Amino acid sequence: MRQSSLILLASLLLTCAKASADDLSAEALLQQMQSAVSQQNFELSMVKARQGRLEPIRFSHGVIDGKEVAHLSYLDGKAVEYLQRQNEYTFFENTHEPYTLKGARFPGVWSSLVKMPLPRVLESYDPVLAGRSRVAGLVAQVVRLVPKEADKYGFVLWIDEQSHLLLRVDMVDREGNLVEQVLGVDLDKQSAPAPWLVTLAKSQLPEALALEDAYPTPQQTLNWHLTWLPDGFKVLSQDRHQLVSTSLPVDYMMLSDGLVDLSVYVARVDPKQAVRQQLIRQGATSLVSYVNEVGVEITVVGEVPAETAKRIAESVQPLTRNEAVQ
Repeated sequence: MRQSSLILLASLLLTCAKASADDLSAEALLQQMQSAVSQQNFELSMVKARQGRLEPIRFSHGVIDGKEVAHLSYLDGKAVEYLQRQNEYTFFENTHEPYTLKGARFPGVWSSLVKMPLPRVLESYDPVLAGRSRVAGLVAQVVRLVPKEADKYGFVLWIDEQSHLLLRVDMVDREGNLVEQVLGVDLDKQSAPAPWLVTLAKSQLPEALALEDAYPTPQQTLNWHLTWLPDGFKVLSQDRHQLVSTSLPVDYMMLSDGLVDLSVYVARVDPKQAVRQQLIRQGATSLVSYVNEVGVEITVVGEVPAETAKRIAESVQPLTRNEAVQ
């Protein structure tokens, strides 16, 4: 009899929690998730899965003296780490010296979602409630971000009902097939920031640069433009610089819809030696390189379907004289 009462009580509590969660819209759940990530002390261990490759990741977060501090590290292979102190992000990567940028964000889809400018993102994605499930032993509300146009990937988010933290993200194509996944495997909610995180928060780091100061040349008007972009994408920056790997001059343009970033590179090449067309896919990231009939190589890189990247590359056109004057 006592055991039956306990089961009944547990069922009632679950029903009450379900009713409370169902009162929130998908947009409200996303807002709640973003607030929770910025205000709580926790450590989330995750696994990033793409094309059969698994990458363990650890995200640690704390609020120290009223300021947000976070640390993201990749746990396999060469050491790659990132540190956030309020709106300053320090990058520790094995390809160059550490540097700090103001107003940046951590790489990866999980970090993009928890810091996305929600009103802007919802201009081109529809939020949809999709029931509940379990992740890392926790009950989670499932929210879909469905692109309004079919030229982007969609997102499925699992949000913990208790802490409101983001536990899992799936990127899916238009048929619903999994393209890339970040899966939480262990969540440690803490009453206070971890001592090592407090130490990091007080460490001496490279002087912070504004994003616009990180480019080697001032923003420039390029002599070409894109005649087509997926819904919601806007130009964030553009310049001319030399590629580190080849020292060749290249025109560069960065675009974003608030959730996904795209890079476009345009350079002169020898059409007799260049590969006419190239496609590389790694999980959700597509790289499309296209050489047109006048020997201009256009390369598009970003987390969009390959067909979308190819269409962007083919839309590059020279400015007319009137457009250049404007």
